[in-house]
Amino acid sequence: MHKELPETGELVVCTVERAKGFGAFVKLEEYPDKKGFIHIKEVAPGWVKNIRDYVREGQRIVCRVMDVDPSKGYVDLSLKRVNEHQKKEKIQQWKNEQKAEKLLEMLGERIGLSKEECYEKFGYELIEKFGSLYNAFEECAINENALKEEGFEGDWIEVFVDIAKENVIVPYVEIKGYIEITCPLPDGIKHIKKALQLIEKKEDEIEINVKYISAPVYMIDVKAPDYKSAEKELKGRIEKSIEYIKKKGGTGKFMRELK
Repeated sequence: MHKELPETGELVVCTVERAKGFGAFVKLEEYPDKKGFIHIKEVAPGWVKNIRDYVREGQRIVCRVMDVDPSKGYVDLSLKRVNEHQKKEKIQQWKNEQKAEKLLEMLGERIGLSKEECYEKFGYELIEKFGSLYNAFEECAINENALKEEGFEGDWIEVFVDIAKENVIVPYVEIKGYIEITCPLPDGIKHIKKALQLIEKKEDEIEINVKYISAPVYMIDVKAPDYKSAEKELKGRIEKSIEYIKKKGGTGKFMRELK
């Protein structure tokens, strides 16, 4: 189930409702009907003369939860304890979850369930398994068997995967490198081509392309869902390529950057 109140230390998206005197009153966007307060001392580092120099009515901000009073349902917040990177990341996460809610509604319309019924039937379990609803859609856009691999069952899965693939852009990371490769044999060019083909790949969400720069140097371009899998795949393929060319009397050397 959704939490009624945030936890201490959590980052929350807020909309400023009133800013004057000794602080600002805000609405917590992720917690319906819940309000928060930022004391003027928690607005910015140093002495704040006029709070309106930092926050204004209607402004959307990201704050850190300092204290929660469950009996009053009130939350004390800090604006100054959130850096720019954390703010951008949190806003993006919040936007993603809003999008995921709309996608869940779309799913409900296609299978004849309300959004609430979708949550009860599988939504809350998806959040538990994947960390967030958006993560579940994103995983399905990358791997259409993600839900079945996590033990989910039902006719809704196929529709969920279709919606994910139609609406979620899969995040990719890109890394580059270079290989210097030679072969002295009369048919050396044939073996160089074979060695470069051993590096290339276009499957399992990973794409590796080799581009000619100027002999004996070639650029390697890797696209993958994350850096860890990109590096692992690249390392394995480079090793196979160099091993092959050495068996043919050639040389191979991998470089991160051109000297």
